This record gives sequence, C-alpha cells and structure tokens, in this order.
Amino acid sequence: MHIHLPSHKHSPPTVNATEAQLIKKIPVVSDFLDVFPKELPGLPPDRDIEFAIELVPSTAPVSKRPYRMAPNEPKELKTQLQEQLDKGFIRPSSSPWSCPALFVEKKDQGDKRLCVDYRPLNAVTFKNKYPLPHIDILFDQLGGATVFSKIDLRSGYHQIKVRQEDIPKTAFSTRYGLYEYLVMSFGLTNAPAFFIYLMNSVFMNELDKFVVVFIDDIMVYSKNEKEHEEHLRIVLSHLREHKLYAKFSKCAFWLKEVAFLGHILSAKGVAVNPSKVEDVLNWKQPQTVTEIQCFLGLAG
Repeated sequence: MHIHLPSHKHSPPTVNATEAQLIKKIPVVSDFLDVFPKELPGLPPDRDIEFAIELVPSTAPVSKRPYRMAPNEPKELKTQLQEQLDKGFIRPSSSPWSCPALFVEKKDQGDKRLCVDYRPLNAVTFKNKYPLPHIDILFDQLGGATVFSKIDLRSGYHQIKVRQEDIPKTAFSTRYGLYEYLVMSFGLTNAPAFFIYLMNSVFMNELDKFVVVFIDDIMVYSKNEKEHEEHLRIVLSHLREHKLYAKFSKCAFWLKEVAFLGHILSAKGVAVNPSKVEDVLNWKQPQTVTEIQCFLGLAG
C-alpha cells in the first residue's frame, strides 16, 4: 500500500456551502459558522486534558495479529486509513503493542466505521472511575423549560489528543501495516470518562442551569426565547473558545419539543420517545447472550 504522509498544520475550519446558507438563517447560530465545519480541521489543539492510558503494574505489551476481512473490506480499509493519515489522526507505528482493526456498521447509515478491538489493551488498563451522568438526574433540571437546542459534536472523540507517552499503546494491526492514534479512539475503555470530563470542564458554570451534557451531546434549555438567545450564545462561544466543533446535520435549534437520549423533552416535561417503545415492542425474542445484551442496551 502506498502511504501518503501529509504535513499536519491546523487549518482553519471550512463550512459546507449548503449548510452555511441554512446556518445564516438561524438566530444566534448564524454568528458561529466556524463552529460547524464540514470536517475537523486537523489535529485538536493542545489542551490541559489529554487522554491517558494507565496500565496495571508489570504489564507487558500485548500484540495481536490482524483479523481476516470480508472480500469487499480491504478497499474500504485503504480508503479510511488514508483519510485518517491525511487528517493526522493516525501515523505509521513501530510499537510493540497492537490490537486488531475491524469494521463496525454505523447505525441507520449502512456505512462502515474503522474501529479497533481494544479488549486486550482494556484488560490491562486501570479503569477511570470518573462518574458518567445518570439520565434521570440530568432531566431533573428541566422544569419550566419551553425552548430547546441540541448540539452534537463532530467525531467528538477525535477532538482530544492522546498523551504523548501513551500513543504507542493505541497501535492497531491491519493487513497494510501497523498504525497508532494521536487522538482518542473508539473502543478505549476510559474514552467516555475522559470526554465527559472535558465537557464538564468546558461547561461547569452552565451545568444544572441551562445545559445538559451527555458524552458528545449537548442540550441547551431555557424558559423563554429571550433567555435562549443568551444561553445559546454562551454555549457556542465556549465551543469556539475551546476549538470544539459540531456537526450541523445532527444539531437542532429553537425547538419546542426535542428528542434527546431516548426521551421527548417539551414544556409538558419529559416522556419516553415513542419510537423507542415501538422498537422494544417489535424486537424479536433474543436467542443468544449477545442478542440479550443488545436488547437490554436498547431497553435501557
């Protein structure tokens, strides 16, 4: 495989032209075009928070051979490796560590996402006990809210750098060689905890007042439109200040009713999303342990 290794200067974010026209029509949001780029502009900036991988004592590097792939997957593997190389998210590696790469189908899209089976690394990693928020507790703060906006970060995990000395531990094996991540990757055991730590740090003054954060999903809620204008501007200003980028196609603004974390939020309160109830009722009877786990994940 021919590998093109570009330089990785942090370029200014560029916005999709069609999305830009839509953004310009949305109050407050129109002042923050740069927060909604069509792609991440490159490696994230240096932050106080970097992803760290702390190992249990006396751990030796673990190395696993690449998985076999379906006949149609090698071409897609080449494409996605090159895309991540171009963005500076990965680089060729000579690490003694390696976990096998594999493809996971994206929900509702049919596209395949390149992931890494980090179970061997996770087994020897100290588990971060930073608490993840409980959904019911998050929703306790919404009383009286009538206006909502939700913001979904673009490839949120890739917006956090891996600590320099831990980069070799992220190495993954493919039929085209060994690579390692410079940004946080899906599948790493402590990734959710680190991300919620970053989000809590960014929005600490706004949490439980007019912001709910769950991993890379941000909900802004207000009692009226005047308040919402102020609240939305504060949140988008924080994202700009910290060079955190959102995916416009997954965001929604100035709503009276919004679907969020499997629930419907409105001035009437919080209700379970009917589509989730329908999914549970229509779910075929699970036959295996994996199918039971999938059902329990859906049912919450």
